[in-house]
Amino acid sequence: MKIGKNIRVSAVTATLVVSAMALTACGGSDGGATTGSAGSLASTVDLSGVTMSVGSKEYPEQKILGEILVQTLEAAGAKVTDKTGLAGTNVARAALESGEINAYYEYTGTAWLTIFKKTNPITDPNALFDAVRADDATNDISWFAPAPFNNTYGLGASPDAAKGTGVKTLSDYAELARTNPKEATLCASAEFATRDDGLPGLEKAYDFKQPEGTVYPVEVTVIYQAIQQKKCNFMYLVSTDSRLAKEHITVLDDDKTFFPIYNPAVNMTGNIYDANKAKYDKLFDAVAKLLTQDTILELNGQVELDGLPADLVVQKFLQKHKII
Repeated sequence: MKIGKNIRVSAVTATLVVSAMALTACGGSDGGATTGSAGSLASTVDLSGVTMSVGSKEYPEQKILGEILVQTLEAAGAKVTDKTGLAGTNVARAALESGEINAYYEYTGTAWLTIFKKTNPITDPNALFDAVRADDATNDISWFAPAPFNNTYGLGASPDAAKGTGVKTLSDYAELARTNPKEATLCASAEFATRDDGLPGLEKAYDFKQPEGTVYPVEVTVIYQAIQQKKCNFMYLVSTDSRLAKEHITVLDDDKTFFPIYNPAVNMTGNIYDANKAKYDKLFDAVAKLLTQDTILELNGQVELDGLPADLVVQKFLQKHKII
């Protein structure tokens, strides 16, 4: 798993705030339709008269993706109800299936393993996308082109553990768990500790058993505090977390390529998609190409590290690339 090198971004609060005061482009949360600026992609797509609800999960990256959906659709003239910030995959997916929301960004690996409960891994990103798109066609849910960035799981070592244990790969970690279990302490969320693409699957793939009593339950919002307090030597992580470099976490090499691929793509209910297929494709295929690994790390960093609001970060991003 590769992590972008230029993870930390400089604070740009003053510039963004001044720009936001001067601009009246989209990104609103009042559900009102707006129009993209002259020369923008959204100004060439007419979604006036379209009404829909947009969701996301609750963590910063998903809020960023949700804002991208909201602001792009509004700039094209759609009236959007903002329901971003839903509590996790199961809630977001249920909302989509019930029609409570009509679109949100889901990850290919999450759909394959968690939503469709498939057990056979697909390591090619294009083949995985084709598989989840085909499966969801039977549910009348359409998948747009996937973004290239990969939000996958992994394990990382604290600075002290990386130096003290010499663990560099997941095979090294498995050996440490077998031979020196007291050192193989792991900070992990409840979800990672139980998901097939989390710790249980990792144990099977690398032929080890996490020593009893060595998993410290902690959610991603406070996991770095737990590392600093030496609650554990190792931590679960996601590859798009902008704090990895700042906290000097050594990402362990997945030398058996266990962790699945998680490319994000817009999911939309068929009744909404079918009415304006070409228009949605034009908008979100263009956006998908922009969402590289370095780009999402930069956007996440502005929200997670610089403390900027997701709607303002997204507005500047979409305007910079002439989407809105």
